[in-house]
Order: sequence, then structure tokens, then C-alpha cells
Amino acid sequence: MAVTKRDYYEILGVERGASADAIKKAYRTLALKHHPDRVPAEQKKAAEEKFKEISEAYAVLSDQEKRSVYDQYGHTGFDQRYSTEDIFRGADFSSIFGDLGLGGSLFEDLLGGLFGMRPDRGRGSRDGADLQYTLDISFEEAYTGTTRTITIRRPEACEECRGEGGSGHSKCAQCGGAGQVRRSSGFMVMVTTCPKCGGQGSTLEKVCRKCQGAGRVQAERKIQVKIPAGVDSGTHLRISGEGEGASRGGSRGDLYVVIEVRPHPVFERHEQDLVVSVPVTVTQAALGAEIDVPTLDGRGTMKVPPATQSGTVFRLRGKGFPSLRGGSHGDELVRVIVETPANLSREQRQLLEQFERLSNERQQPLRQSFLEKLKKGFASH
Repeated sequence: MAVTKRDYYEILGVERGASADAIKKAYRTLALKHHPDRVPAEQKKAAEEKFKEISEAYAVLSDQEKRSVYDQYGHTGFDQRYSTEDIFRGADFSSIFGDLGLGGSLFEDLLGGLFGMRPDRGRGSRDGADLQYTLDISFEEAYTGTTRTITIRRPEACEECRGEGGSGHSKCAQCGGAGQVRRSSGFMVMVTTCPKCGGQGSTLEKVCRKCQGAGRVQAERKIQVKIPAGVDSGTHLRISGEGEGASRGGSRGDLYVVIEVRPHPVFERHEQDLVVSVPVTVTQAALGAEIDVPTLDGRGTMKVPPATQSGTVFRLRGKGFPSLRGGSHGDELVRVIVETPANLSREQRQLLEQFERLSNERQQPLRQSFLEKLKKGFASH
């Protein structure tokens, strides 16, 4: 199954109506507590996961537009609109940590490493981020497999400037073409990527009017998704190269389609097995019968032997879900439910009363076993 994300407000420990200052203060406190470089080595991995979680929550809730989308749609709707890179684009880390001498770009470098992405650094080369799309399909489509066309909105390389953001290059005035800047804090010297040129050592002389120098523009695309037979809720399908477009020579991201299978009104799924409950009459259960049984391939038949008790489960081999790896199917488990007749006519009631008079204890072994157990239980007291 898919992993459920925690609520962003819960992660930061703030109320839903919290002010921007309260959100900033909560993040600063938690980030300093869980920064991977400020914990013992054995706690580093856990700290990294926590730091990622709180930083993502802050990046969303500190941006009014993203926060509004999240408040309205929650994680499901939000994740379909924003990639990981979109979430962190524009987030203000510098003002939070600058007064501590740590430098905001250090935190951006750390986040880029933890999330496997390159932070937005102005005019630097940028890989396209991976995207995620949740696709809702029917129970039958999960069984047979299908092809669906989805529509996604994603950043694409700007056609006007070919993803370059503009034309002409001149040496960066801030770093002198080095692509890095050096900052001293006491006896420490920190070397960080130049914030003006993004490590390129040069800046554009003419900015593209269409993309405003970003190298990318938003575009809507239709993509065919081939869904293999046997998928279940939480299955991730990777479509290579269908994520965000890249700029300035970067690599395009991938698209991950997360499958959600709608429940079926009759069948339940237990891994590859199907489970279905089928009602039978008292006479069918007592005398035996051949009954119709629903399957995902249509209808089949099954023999119910005489004296079948309610709740008995029969197995139809190979009638379950196919394996994603191919070559095998699960089984269909048919649970027989003996239905007691209702709204009896006078003649039917008389026949049942006559049947009861003709019955004997040997014909009711379950009842006799229960009475024996009950008798022994009271005798022990």
C-alpha cells in the first residue's frame, strides 16, 4: 500500500491558522534540533529523515500559494500539482540560519543531497525533478491490465531559448567567474556556490522574455500509461523521461504513476487470491447442488456437496489475480453462506414443521457437539 504522509501542520507542531512567523520559528527550532551534523553518528540517518520531513513542511507552509493549495486539497491534490523541486523553489532558508553563521546555502546544499535533486540556484544547470501522479482504476482493470491516457502539467524546456534562459554570457561580477564565493566566520572559511550565477561563473546578457530566464515554462501533456495485469493499490509505475523537463543541459526527470484500485462490490482481494461470498438455499446445502459462481472472467459453476455447512470455503484454482511477474494466478476462494428462508407460506411452514419432527440428533452433529461442550463446562463447576 502507499505510504501516507503526515500532516504538515502536525510535523511542525503548529495550528492550521498559525502565522508565518510562528511557522518560521517552529521550523528553525526543529531544524537545529534535527540537523544531521548536530547529532551523534548513530542518529544521523534518523535525523536526515526528520530533517527532510520538517523542511518539506516548512517549504509548503511558508509559501502562501502552496499553503492555500495544501489546505484545500491535502496531500493527494497537492502532490499532483507540485514536484519536489517545485516545493522547495523559493523557500527562504537563508534568513532563518544566516544569523547563526551557518549560511542558508549550506542548508540548501544539504536538502539537495537528501532529496536527490539540485536546488534552484538561479541560472545554473538544472535536472528535471521526478513527478508523481495518482491514477484511479477499477478492480477489473487491475485484473486484466489496461492502457490509460493521463494529462499532467509540468515544466518543459523553453522552446524560444532552448532551455538556456537567454543568450550571451558575461563574467559574474560577484564571484569573478569562479562560480564560488568564500566567507569567513571566525577561524572558519566556508566556500559556497555563488548565489548570483549559480556556480556557472557567468550571467546572461539577454534574458528570454518567454521564460524570464528560468529556461523552462509550464506545459500540459497527455501521456499514455500501460498498466500491467495484477497491479494493486500502491503499485508504482515508472515512466522514464516523462517527469519535469530540464534546462541548460540537465537531464529530464521520470514520472511515477501510483495506482489506486477502487473496491469491488462483490469481490475482496487478498494478495493474489479473490474472496467472494455466495448465498445458497437450505436445500442446496443439505442435498448438494451445482451452483453458479461469479468470477472476474465471467461466470463459472461449482459443486456444493451434500451436508455443506454455512461458512465452508471452496477453492477455484487459478481464478485469482495474475502475478505482476507473470506466469501464475492466485485462486478464488468461495465462501458458502446458507440462507435461512424468510416470508414462508403456510404450506412451507407446515412442511418445515414436519421436517423438524422427522429429524434426529445424528443429523445435527454441530448442534450435538455444542451441547456436549456446554454440558461439560457446567459440570466442571
